[in-house]
Amino acid sequence: MAHILIIDDDPWICNIFQQILEAEGHEISTAHNGQEGLDQFRQRQADLVITDMVMPVKDGLKLIMELKKEFPGASVIAISGGGVINAERYLTLAESIGSLETLIKPVSKQQLIDAVNIALRQPILGKPLPAQ
Repeated sequence: MAHILIIDDDPWICNIFQQILEAEGHEISTAHNGQEGLDQFRQRQADLVITDMVMPVKDGLKLIMELKKEFPGASVIAISGGGVINAERYLTLAESIGSLETLIKPVSKQQLIDAVNIALRQPILGKPLPAQ
């Protein structure tokens, strides 16, 4: 299916998301902060990035901005449980800079699967994805 990069500073979230998405047939890579995730994406572009918004080293907003600048067609799902500001504000900012989907933690298994399926069907740079 798809190669998905999960970026979250909580190893438990990475592990749970990885298990759920591997069971759906996807190949998963994980990173624990935005800089590590960006470095991994530069080495091997993923079909989809799922990123937390509040992380050390490089937060989700900076990650999405840099990712979209360097790789305009990158597909991103932003997730947040909040932080200094509430989750909805983080996710509204993420949408404004190019996130395809947003999810508020805690995320259910079905919410994650649905968001991934929707994001993977989105056209990249205005070109529809081939039928699968």
